[in-house]
Amino acid sequence: MDETETMKKEDNVVFIGKKGIMAYVLAVVTQFNDGEKNVVIKARGRAISRAVDVAEVVRQKFVTDVDASDIKISTEEIQGDEGPIKVSAIEITLSKQ
Repeated sequence: MDETETMKKEDNVVFIGKKGIMAYVLAVVTQFNDGEKNVVIKARGRAISRAVDVAEVVRQKFVTDVDASDIKISTEEIQGDEGPIKVSAIEITLSKQ
């Protein structure tokens, strides 16, 4: 896989953080409007519920021909102040039909 393919794969990823839900919904909808067939929503820890909300708002209100084609859950280890901490993570792949 060359460098442009790697960059292209990362173009369709939306990382969920502390912003409001609609900011992420706009990012996902923009990806679909730009021609992406799949958009991956990624979140860790407390942002997981926000990621699920984003996926549902996109599916039900904005891009109704999208389905959650894949959902992956995992545990990631991040470095905290007092050593490594295990944090839950989720990846929701939305695919246009």
